Amino acid sequence: MNFPRALLSVQAALLAGLLFTTAAFSQDAARNFDYGDRSSSTLTTKAWAAYTGKDLVGVQAYTKMCFDLYEATAIQQQGSLSAPVPTTDKEAVFQQWALNDVGTCYFILGQALEGAGQPAPALAAYKTLVEKLAYAQCWDEKGWFWSPASAAKGRLKALEFEAAQD
Repeated sequence: MNFPRALLSVQAALLAGLLFTTAAFSQDAARNFDYGDRSSSTLTTKAWAAYTGKDLVGVQAYTKMCFDLYEATAIQQQGSLSAPVPTTDKEAVFQQWALNDVGTCYFILGQALEGAGQPAPALAAYKTLVEKLAYAQCWDEKGWFWSPASAAKGRLKALEFEAAQD
C-alpha cells in the first residue's frame, strides 16, 4: 500500500510525539520520591519545596501522599471546630496539625496547577480546601498564621471569572 509522503510525515510526527510523551510520563511515574518520615509536616514542607522548584509532579506526589495519609483526620479536626482556632494560642493551632497541613497542601496543589496552566483542577483543589478544610491555618516563617482557605477564595473568584470570560 502506498501512502502519500505528507501522511507518512504526519504519522511519524504523531508517533514521535506519543513516544516522547510516554517516555516523559514513564520517567515521572518511575521517579522515586523521598517522603521522609511521612509525617504531615514533612510532606507539606516537601510540597512547598517542589512548588518553589516548579516541580508539578513533585507537588502532586507529596500532596497526594499527605491527602492519602491524613485527610480523614483533617476532616475530623475541621468537624470538631466551630471557628478557626484563635491565632493567639499558637499551641492550640498546632494541635490541629492534620487540618493545617492537609489544608495547606490543597492550597499548594492549587497554586502549582494554576501555575502550570491547569485552571480546572486548580479550581477543584481550591474548592475542596474552602468547602472541607476552611479552618486550616499555615504558619508563615515571618511569625504569623495565615488562612489557606481565605487565599483560595480569592483565587476561586479569579479563576471562575476567567472561565466565565472564555
